[in-house]
Amino acid sequence: MSTPMNNSLPWPDTAEVLPLASVRPVLDRLSSLVNVHEQDATAIPGLAVTEEEVAADPPPALEQIADELGGVRVCGQTMLTLQIEDRTDVGPYTLLGEATSFYPLYETPDAAVVLTLDEDGAPGAVHGIGEDLALRLAAPDLGTYLELFADALETTLTALAERGPAAADVEDDRAEAAERLMDQHLFARILGTTEEDEAPEVPLQDPVSSDLPGLPGLPEGTLAVADLRGAPLGARADLMEVETPGDPLAMRVAFRERGLVVAVLGD
Repeated sequence: MSTPMNNSLPWPDTAEVLPLASVRPVLDRLSSLVNVHEQDATAIPGLAVTEEEVAADPPPALEQIADELGGVRVCGQTMLTLQIEDRTDVGPYTLLGEATSFYPLYETPDAAVVLTLDEDGAPGAVHGIGEDLALRLAAPDLGTYLELFADALETTLTALAERGPAAADVEDDRAEAAERLMDQHLFARILGTTEEDEAPEVPLQDPVSSDLPGLPGLPEGTLAVADLRGAPLGARADLMEVETPGDPLAMRVAFRERGLVVAVLGD
């Protein structure tokens, strides 16, 4: 059972707001795809243009983007969201730390894609978290992730269009096809649900004896650290391999270096 968390979070707000211009091309591309394939896709209105009251509480650094776009649904299923309403600390979020250190972009009961946030609230890398609770590097930043999402969305919507009009399909069947296509072209790789997981492994090292260059200041109680700086997309850090004297599920993660250095903290 999920544990609801406060929707009004004490977000750090000293980071600069991510400028809308930096992602304008991909937002326009998403808008165009939704308009062309309106039978299968809908855009979730941004906070500045929606006529409904939204309980979502995105971090301040995403203000401009969240005002413009709330997310994308495909065949009724939310595949991208900037309007997460309920935050939990269970399921794929079990090992993650403070709720202000990440923001979900996609979630299922067992998996999630999250945008990391630095201590000052600056957006960083995007990670996928599968059932095994390992982290997989989905993208070095939000803009890159949105481009990857748009690629998968375009391929998915094109394939759905080739099936013919939506009315010709059983609704559930079309939704299942959409989910399968998005998994095939994006989510399976970053959530570790492919039959053959060939993701390169990033070792978890002892922070005291590690030879990681330019290691940033790590939180007290760090048991191990994974350095994904320079790692390829899809690189995997298996958090459950960390040895701890206590309950492994009581460990917590802290992000540094724009989400590319992962510190695993003890209970």
